Amino acid sequence: MEQQTLSIAKAGIICTLNARTSILAAANPIESQWNKSKTIIENIQLPPTLLSRFDLIFLLLDPQDEAYDRRLAQHLASWYQYGKEVETVHEAMDTDLLRDYIGYARTFVSPQLTEVAGKLLVSSYVEMRKVGSGKGQISAYPRQLESLIRLAEAHAKVRLSDKVEEFDVEEAKRLYREALKQAAVDPKTGRVDVAILTTGISAGERRLRADLAQILKRYLKERKSTLSTGAIKKDTLFNEIRERNDERITRDMFDDAIRALEEENFLVATHHTIRIVTLGESNFD
Repeated sequence: MEQQTLSIAKAGIICTLNARTSILAAANPIESQWNKSKTIIENIQLPPTLLSRFDLIFLLLDPQDEAYDRRLAQHLASWYQYGKEVETVHEAMDTDLLRDYIGYARTFVSPQLTEVAGKLLVSSYVEMRKVGSGKGQISAYPRQLESLIRLAEAHAKVRLSDKVEEFDVEEAKRLYREALKQAAVDPKTGRVDVAILTTGISAGERRLRADLAQILKRYLKERKSTLSTGAIKKDTLFNEIRERNDERITRDMFDDAIRALEEENFLVATHHTIRIVTLGESNFD
């Protein structure tokens, strides 16, 4: 999607075609209402590998305000009242004019980055990377830089300009920041975390899961001598860990910690049980 190409490998035909188009998508929360205690990934259940491809993501939430509800209801009702003019706050642009304007800009306007705008994009990307470097996390990826470039070029096209100027880059940065403030906020800390869009898990959540893996490891070392077969039921271990440490530990966090310990060859997990690996004592040193 972001490369704007379509690869085909079918019936002996292998080729790559251009697919230069803009994509506008909408999604509803799975609970039919936005849950502020969940991330955008958890709310709409779209994989981060897909969601992170979009340049801008905005939330359109119902404010549940009486004045807003009244204004919206009056506007909708006015469409069905014969002979009544629909009141508008701003003068609406003619649809045909808007369509022609966009068509002209896309066909005849191909803005190029100026040297000043290019330097500003580079410095902006470096600054974005620095934000998370002190915390040991990545706060920007090359994909974010590509998004800024596309947004700056689009803004220059709107102005029917053949050059991408500093102003276009600044406006692209503003739009991108506003989108992040809505779609990439960690509900637990209230801070913007790009990792939510790129991996589906916030940096804080990732640290919690890593800590939980170590807690599990220490606990299983303690329990090893009491396990006659070296195995324990998953549900039993989950309940014991929650009671001993923190009842806010979720099943997803627990399962991720188990998978992490499996990758370390510390244990082997089946559907219902967990068996501690006993090949040598290196895992228990």
